[in-house]
Amino acid sequence: MGTRTCKSEVGSQKSESRRLKAEVRNSPQVLALQTSDFRLQTSDFRLQTLFAIACVLACASVGLIAQATSKAPSAVIDYVVGPQDVLTIISYDQADLSGKFAIEADGTFTYPMIGRVKAGGLTLRALEGAIKKQLKDDGYFRNPQITVAVDTYKSQRVFIVGEVRAPGTYPLSGNTNLVEALARAGSTLPSASGEAVIVHAGENAEGPTMPAQTDDKDIVRVNLRELENGAFSQNARLLDGDTIFVPRAQSVYVFGQVKNPGAYSLQQQSTTVLQALSLAGGVTDRGTTGRIKIIRIVKGDKKELKAKLTDLVEPGDTIVVSERFF
Repeated sequence: MGTRTCKSEVGSQKSESRRLKAEVRNSPQVLALQTSDFRLQTSDFRLQTLFAIACVLACASVGLIAQATSKAPSAVIDYVVGPQDVLTIISYDQADLSGKFAIEADGTFTYPMIGRVKAGGLTLRALEGAIKKQLKDDGYFRNPQITVAVDTYKSQRVFIVGEVRAPGTYPLSGNTNLVEALARAGSTLPSASGEAVIVHAGENAEGPTMPAQTDDKDIVRVNLRELENGAFSQNARLLDGDTIFVPRAQSVYVFGQVKNPGAYSLQQQSTTVLQALSLAGGVTDRGTTGRIKIIRIVKGDKKELKAKLTDLVEPGDTIVVSERFF
């Protein structure tokens, strides 16, 4: 009997213990502590995530900067200095050594402390190195820190002639290409052909050199239409003394039953009859595309050819659109 009573008391104590634990577990204070702990863990996770993202972005930025630096053009650095160029030299050791210096006709200029410096025929980096060496050898500085840049380009030039808005002579900077040169000349005229001819006449050229005045090996022909469509391989880099010649587009004549008869420039090499008709505003209501003829001069003889809309025209062709029968 005593044993049963003891077991009953033990069971009752265990049940009471479980009840008390449940009450503690579900009490507002414990729940608040658990919620706070969860928030701390969540906040810590967010901080770790943000830190990881920041690291990734930082690495990506460094990579992009390095990539951009590695792809920076070296054309300006490789620019060869010549007479009449104006250089900007900056000294980080002594302020009064900084300034602008014009290259004289003999290719030299005077620099403080070291006197005459030969610059003609040197690249910017080579000239920078020569000045640093002279300042160091003469005992002025142990490790001179200077930079050399071109303030005004005058020694090198290109000639732009033909069907451009502002033909003339233009200074050539270290990285001037065909597109930049044509932009300086105000771009091409509507009467221009779809081709630009670059003549490499050499640095001793005194004026424009036309294609007929030099060998074919010194001539580069650029398709401007392909360049406009993104063929950047056509964007030739220019050299000192180059001549850029933009010829006038050859014409085709459209007459008969078209809205605007007259002469029209061939802007591309492969122009069809349909494209030529569109230049003239198209066929009138009285015209027919089934009776089109081309008048063409072949070896001095005039010939009349029946034409389809898909046929190619040649410079000097005359296209005649006939009237309908009914």
